[in-house]
Amino acid sequence: MALIARHFRWLMLVSGALTATMFYGLFAPQEALQSMFGASFDGQLQSLVIRSWSALVGLMGVLLIYGALNARHRTLCAVIAALSKAVFVSLLIVHGQAYLAKAAAAVVLDVLVIVFTLLYLLSARRQAMA
Repeated sequence: MALIARHFRWLMLVSGALTATMFYGLFAPQEALQSMFGASFDGQLQSLVIRSWSALVGLMGVLLIYGALNARHRTLCAVIAALSKAVFVSLLIVHGQAYLAKAAAAVVLDVLVIVFTLLYLLSARRQAMA
C-alpha cells in the first residue's frame, strides 16, 4: 500500500487529464454523447444537459489534477472525484446496461480510480495511526 501512496499523485494526474478531456462535450455535445455511449439526441434540452454534464465531468478532471499538485488538498479532491465517479458507474450499471459496452473504457478507468482512492485512503489512515 505504501507503493500506492507514493505514486497516487501520478494516478490523479493521468486520470485527471483523461477526465478533463470531457470538456470537449461543451463544444461538441452530439459527438461526446456518440463517443461515450453510442447514442444521439435531438433537441436543445438534451444539448444543454450534455454540455452541463461535460463541464461537470471536466471539472472533476481539473479537481484531480489540482489534488495531484497540491498535497494539502489531495485527499479531499480524490474523495470528491471518486464519489462522482462512483455515482456515474452506479447509475450506468443500474439504469444504463444498454450503454455499458460502449462506455466500458470509462467505466474501467473510473472503477480503477475508485479502488486506488480507497487504497490510498487506507494507506494514509495506516500512516496516521503509526
